[in-house]
Amino acid sequence: MDRRSELADFLRSRRARISPDQAGLPADGRARRVPGLRRDEVARLAGMSTEYYTRLEQGRAGTPSPEVIAALTRALHLDPAEHEHLIDLLARPTPARHAPAAPQRVRPGLYLTLQTLDHVPAFILGRRTDILATNHLARQVLTDFDALPAPHRNLARYYLLDPHARDRVGNWPQIAAETVAMLRLEAGRHPNDRRLADLIGELTLRCPEFTTWWNDHRVLRRTHGTKTYHHPDVGELHFSYESLQPPGDPDQMLAIYNVEPGSPTADALRLLSSWAASSPQAPAQSADAR
Repeated sequence: MDRRSELADFLRSRRARISPDQAGLPADGRARRVPGLRRDEVARLAGMSTEYYTRLEQGRAGTPSPEVIAALTRALHLDPAEHEHLIDLLARPTPARHAPAAPQRVRPGLYLTLQTLDHVPAFILGRRTDILATNHLARQVLTDFDALPAPHRNLARYYLLDPHARDRVGNWPQIAAETVAMLRLEAGRHPNDRRLADLIGELTLRCPEFTTWWNDHRVLRRTHGTKTYHHPDVGELHFSYESLQPPGDPDQMLAIYNVEPGSPTADALRLLSSWAASSPQAPAQSADAR
């Protein structure tokens, strides 16, 4: 990933979405040739010279101070994920590593957590939304990741390339676009990740909507929310999900799909559990998760 062009595109996209009215700037009577804020307006809001902001946007200003980054965050109305992404893009470039990253492993305590969470779907995400481990209900509600080839055990790949996902995932366009935003945040953190670059290339070629969503430069760190799935056997399932970062590994995330006690979804999950009880499986991990 070319950080200089990524930084320029990200900053341009963020200032393009903010009108002068939203920024609290008075009308100056000048014709506007670009949507949103001009460079000089961003510079004024951030308390810096237009020349310096221009060099920042072009990736020619070196590594700015935390105060400058905070000023840009306020001027461009960045949310926490966008602020994090800006820091990643402004970081000093690191040499590309030719050796693959060390395989990701799920520690035994997290496996025990998945076993304990046997009444709701739960799984562990790794880098680039790789599926590192699942419980039996996650495999029932989403898809049986254990049955897939190890390189295909990836949440983004499932949502965007599996033809059944478009029918099974409620509000598929929103969920798929949010997943692309998660990948862009990952790309900012790990610009030299060869497997992530390969995944993005595959999604670009095979998912018609991917390029549009990728070019939005939206970034997202999923923390909590709601999801709906349409299961072919038990019907519509409604979840309130929580994404929790286990201590000690910033590149792993425990996702838990909670349900209301006594709800139709809770009853449906009990039915799915009873069907799977004849062949219980422990949470599984990809043999070559990285």
